[in-house]
Amino acid sequence: MELFKKWLGHPEELYNLVRFKMGGYKTVMPKMDQDSLSDSLRRCYQYLNQTSRSFAAVIQALDGELRHAVCILYLVLRALDTIEDDMTINLETKVPMLHNFHSYLYQPDWKYMDSNEKDKQVLEDFPTISLEFRNLAKIYRDVIADICHKMGLGMAEFLEKKVDSEKEWDQYCHYVAGLVGIGLSQLFSASKLEDPIVGQDTELANSLGVFLQKVNIIRDYLEDELEGREFWPKEVWSKYAKKLSDLTKPENIDKAVQCMNELITNALHHVPDVLTYLSRLKNQSVFNFCAIPQVMAIATLAACYNNQQVFRGVVKIRKGQAVTLMMDATNMQAVKAIMYQYVEEIHQKIPSTDPSSSKIQQIIASVRSVSLPSGALVSRTHYSPIYLSCVMLLAALSWQYLSTVSKAAEEYVHTGEN
Repeated sequence: MELFKKWLGHPEELYNLVRFKMGGYKTVMPKMDQDSLSDSLRRCYQYLNQTSRSFAAVIQALDGELRHAVCILYLVLRALDTIEDDMTINLETKVPMLHNFHSYLYQPDWKYMDSNEKDKQVLEDFPTISLEFRNLAKIYRDVIADICHKMGLGMAEFLEKKVDSEKEWDQYCHYVAGLVGIGLSQLFSASKLEDPIVGQDTELANSLGVFLQKVNIIRDYLEDELEGREFWPKEVWSKYAKKLSDLTKPENIDKAVQCMNELITNALHHVPDVLTYLSRLKNQSVFNFCAIPQVMAIATLAACYNNQQVFRGVVKIRKGQAVTLMMDATNMQAVKAIMYQYVEEIHQKIPSTDPSSSKIQQIIASVRSVSLPSGALVSRTHYSPIYLSCVMLLAALSWQYLSTVSKAAEEYVHTGEN
C-alpha cells in the first residue's frame, strides 16, 4: 500500500499515470513502424532499445530521416563509450582506438570482440552499425564522424587525467556530453526540421549536453565512488575534504552537502542557455526530444539539493513525477513553468549558513528572469475535485494494477546515460 500512500500526496501524478497508460504516452512517444525497415536498420533499433534507458523511445518518436541519423549517432557514441569504459583494455591499445574510432565507420569489417562491458554487442556487431552509417546522407555522415573524432580525442585526454579545476570539469563534460548536444543540433539543422542557427550556435548546444552530464555526475556521486570513479572537480571538493571519498563518512555529512550544493550552483548556470536553446525549436518531435531530459534534470537537481541521501544511497524523482514531466513538457510556456517551479523549490531549501548560498540565490534570480511564465503561473496540477475523486477511487480499487503500470515510466526516471 506504500505506493498508494505516496500518490495521496501527489494526486496529479496519479492522474498522469492513468493518462499515460490509457494512451497519453503516444503524444510524446508515438510508436515507430518497423515493418518498412531493412534487416540491418531494424537490428540497429534493437541495439538502441537494449542499450538506452532514457533516449530510445524519444529517438524513435523523431520525424522522418532525422530519426535514423540520431539512432546511428547514439549507437556510434555508445560503442565509443564502451571502449572508453572497458578497464580490461590496456592504455596502449585503448588510446589509439579512441583516436581512430571515427575511421572505423568507413571500414566495413571492423569490429571488436574482446570487450567485457554490458553493451559489448554494439562493438561485436559494429559492421551493422557502420553499414547504416554509410547509408545515411553525407550531410549526416559528416556530422557523426566529426563528433565521434572529437569525442574520442577528448576521452583519450582524460583517461589518465583527473578533473582538478572547474574549468577542466567543464572541458570533460563538453567532451562526453556537450559534443553530443552539438552533434544533435547539427543533425536537427541538417534535416531542415530546424533553422540553421540551432546547429550553428555551438555554445547553447554545448550547454544542453553539459547540464545533463553535470546533473548525472552530482547525483551519481556514491555509485561512482564505490566503483572507483571520480568526476567531482578537486578545486571544489578540496575545500570540504582531504579526499573525495571522505565525503561518504558520516562525520563529514555537513561538509559533503555543502560541497554538493556548490556543484549544483555551478550546474544551474546552464539553465538560461537551455531555455534560450529550447525557445528556438520549431518541430514538435525535436522539442519533446530535447525538453524532456532537461526538465527531468532540473527536477533531479531539486531533489538532490541539500539532501544528505545523495551520500547514502540513490536519489531519484518519483515515477509519477517523471510521467507528469513527460506529459507536460511539450511547449515552451510549460517548460518555463517547470523550470520556475523547481528553482523555487531549491530556493526554499537554501540554508543561510551554506557557503554558496549567495551565489545560488544570484543564479536563481537569473533563471527566474528567463523562466517566469507570462501571466499567472497556470497550475499544471489543478484538476477538477470531482475528477480527482474518481481517479483516487480508481486507485483505491486497483492500486496493485497501477503499480505495474507505473513501471512504464521507469525508463525515464534517470536523466541521462552513463
